[in-house]
Amino acid sequence: MYQAFIFKPLYNGLVGLMDLLPWADLGVAVIIFTIIVKLALFHLSKSSILTQIKMKEIEPETNKLKQQYANDKQAQTLKVMELYKSRGVKPFSGILLLFIQLPILLALLSVFYKIIPTINPEYLYSFIDMPTVKTIFLGLIDLTKPSLVLAIITAIAQYVQLHFSPATKQLKTASVATNKSTGPLPPDFASSMQKQMKYTLPILAFASIYWLIPTKFPQAASIIALYWSVSALFTLAQELVVRKQYLR
Repeated sequence: MYQAFIFKPLYNGLVGLMDLLPWADLGVAVIIFTIIVKLALFHLSKSSILTQIKMKEIEPETNKLKQQYANDKQAQTLKVMELYKSRGVKPFSGILLLFIQLPILLALLSVFYKIIPTINPEYLYSFIDMPTVKTIFLGLIDLTKPSLVLAIITAIAQYVQLHFSPATKQLKTASVATNKSTGPLPPDFASSMQKQMKYTLPILAFASIYWLIPTKFPQAASIIALYWSVSALFTLAQELVVRKQYLR
């Protein structure tokens, strides 16, 4: 089922795009294909972002309920869920998105690995022609080898996403507001974690692209770097657009 309904459609989609755009090298095709996949998942991602916004809006009421029922965890959970229901908040929508995206992500990684240096005709539909794979990205970078430049770009893209994400700024604002209203308190846990992720994830992205992934998938590391970078920037742009539309 995974092979027939996820891997093969993605594999043929990328190959078909390369055939449709004979001028494009593999890197350009991967960038365009990544955007297409992200656009296809836009509705689910939008729902998840809207849920985050609504949960942040009712956070003062949620915190009040947690304090009110601090000694009764069962009642606390019921009251918070009642609040979510009354405000039309679906807190588990993000989990649905994760379950849908995870097999697609794994399939994409497999597609990237099995599409270079040559296309495997075994995976192609009968109506898909087999194009020539141009593995030199923009005439500069060999995509069949790990690239220091692409690893750095991936780390920068990951940092930009986290740094400019409205969710990050909301956490900072919420933490400051809490400290002002209740006196000196330890930093909010979520805000602290967000600050750590802001620096650790870019480092992890760099290490993954330049060292970890090449140990097992050396030919796919650079393509995964392009996918990771485009995904990070697309996610940021998507969040900004959805929040702007919601707050309009």
